[in-house]
Amino acid sequence: MPPAQPELISPRSPRVSAARRLARRNFRGKERLFLAEGPQAVREAGAQPDVLVELFATVEAADRYADIIGRARDTGASVHLASDEVIADISTTVTPQGLVGVCRFLDTPFEEILAARPRLVAVLAHVRDPGNAGTVLRCADAAGADAVVLTDASVDLYNPKAVRASVGSLFHLPVAVGVPVERAVAGLKDAGVRILAADGAGEHDLDEELDKGTMGGPTAWVFGNEAWGLPTETRALADAVVRVPIHGQAESLNLATAAAVCLYASARAQRASGGCRTVTES
Repeated sequence: MPPAQPELISPRSPRVSAARRLARRNFRGKERLFLAEGPQAVREAGAQPDVLVELFATVEAADRYADIIGRARDTGASVHLASDEVIADISTTVTPQGLVGVCRFLDTPFEEILAARPRLVAVLAHVRDPGNAGTVLRCADAAGADAVVLTDASVDLYNPKAVRASVGSLFHLPVAVGVPVERAVAGLKDAGVRILAADGAGEHDLDEELDKGTMGGPTAWVFGNEAWGLPTETRALADAVVRVPIHGQAESLNLATAAAVCLYASARAQRASGGCRTVTES
């Protein structure tokens, strides 16, 4: 058989133009579609029913990732072999990996998250950097969180940088978007969830909370802006404001690192019998 040839070779193709526009937030919102780039994100998108709509692939990528192409076709997605120039035109990365998927929005209504009685939730309040948002989502997924909530003051979940930073975790757990922080906190409290605000100036120490055994119950962590943390009014909504202790000489932790520490601390406490308590000598 002759070698496969790209069917899309011009960046001016209507299909290519439509996909390229999804790099802009207003077009994503209008079409309720977003881009997922690279094999990991496309593989995870294709594993979900009715999420992957369209897939653009270079000939080389289609050969290398034949399993991803096959799954995409099996789920009914349109698959297009495209030239390197076309993929570069659609991609938002400096070095495209040869696969770009067009996916349907998949955020979950906040009420559904509450109805599921979550035990561990990450709430992103005033988080503006898409890379940080995606990385926190990835940390929440790794820690076994039940959901992530992005408030209406936070970055767009479907920003290409946020999607890339989640490394596929966007497709693994429920995420609610555009929820006012007051509503998020009130709803979670009504669902029996304790609200902890993560802040470097918090009056409670994370180590001490673990030692006291107070973190074994349902918990939602509220994470704030990368530069200025949480506003006073948001801190006031929490049941406790908790700081991650700095045992060395570092000035602080960045948002994603602090989120990972907090989420894993809760995950460990919830999995321990009776919570996480101080080990005393016999």
